[in-house]
Amino acid sequence: MSTIHEVVGKQRIFFEKGITKGIDYRISNLTLLKQAVLTHEKEIIEALQKDLNKAPFEAYATEIGIVLEELEYVIKHLRNWAKPRKVKTPITHFLSVSRQYAEPYGIVLIMSPWNYPFQLTIAPLIGSIAAGNCTIVKPSEYSSHTAAIIEQLINENFDDTYITVVRGGREANKTLLDEKFDYIFFTGSVSVGKVVMESASKHLTPVSLELGGKSPCIVDESANLDMAARRIVWGKFLNAGQTCVAPDYLLVHKSVKNALITKMNQYIEEFYGSDPLSSPDYPKIINDKHFNRLLRL
Repeated sequence: MSTIHEVVGKQRIFFEKGITKGIDYRISNLTLLKQAVLTHEKEIIEALQKDLNKAPFEAYATEIGIVLEELEYVIKHLRNWAKPRKVKTPITHFLSVSRQYAEPYGIVLIMSPWNYPFQLTIAPLIGSIAAGNCTIVKPSEYSSHTAAIIEQLINENFDDTYITVVRGGREANKTLLDEKFDYIFFTGSVSVGKVVMESASKHLTPVSLELGGKSPCIVDESANLDMAARRIVWGKFLNAGQTCVAPDYLLVHKSVKNALITKMNQYIEEFYGSDPLSSPDYPKIINDKHFNRLLRL
């Protein structure tokens, strides 16, 4: 079995051949990825249910469906996006014509989280393929069943010199970050994002950090309380609250506070029944570590 260092080296050799830059090559691999997702849709739903107890509708609506829609959109528009763009020529080159050509970075590392483990792994992979890169994908070890189906899906359809999956925990992350990549796309916590940024800085590697933050919801006295309550409950309880843009806290005008709480309780029961923990539509906290963290809040 190849080491991470060897895989990075093989991908760099393959990238330097220039094969991944071809538009037809990119589109054919995006089409292949789309077909692979469709082929494994049932297994992906089962994996998400094992990892997070996501109901089939939620798994499709928040993960698989988003990926398929993005694939269709990118495949449709990629040829146009990849065309050279004519731009204004500086006066010092006034006899010339200037154009911008989009070039791939090279070897991309995607480090994805556990809360939307399929969507937040495959969506950045779509972008990496579309841009003409080679890619190493590192899914979260917390969502192990989804990581396994992603690995299977990739291994069945792509050579590891082009796209490969690395499994593991902190040691695997550390080993990956010791390597020199040309771009790193990380989704996760602020604390780990700082580690990724520090490691990338040693090689001057550009990064995209999709990190957590606060997401307040404001309800004033003029709000449609029925709509507000329904949307707040849906947004907060989706994926058992394990969503970076889920409402963290509410800022509610005191004149409508009690009425809003009443309506929210009504929608919780409508969505999940009188005993939400037994509802097939209510997901679960990813693991004991995060469950105990919530208990300490």
